[in-house]
Amino acid sequence: MFRNSYGSGDNYNNNKGNSAPINEGEEYDVKIEDTGRDGDGITRIEGFVVFVSGAKVGDEVKIRITSTRRNFGFAEVVD
Repeated sequence: MFRNSYGSGDNYNNNKGNSAPINEGEEYDVKIEDTGRDGDGITRIEGFVVFVSGAKVGDEVKIRITSTRRNFGFAEVVD
């Protein structure tokens, strides 16, 4: 599978009470699967929805998580 975490993966329960399987600052290689209503790309990490600013459907990019919420997260493309 294309998605690989560059984070340790050991921080699953250390994300300030969120149930997210991701944490701020972690980087992932992902494929953008969909587009949100505001035009952001959408990917999923362990089923968890992440909105990626500036990404388009079909892009394969490295992202950095910028924030997480209970049911979704936000990321930016890493150059």
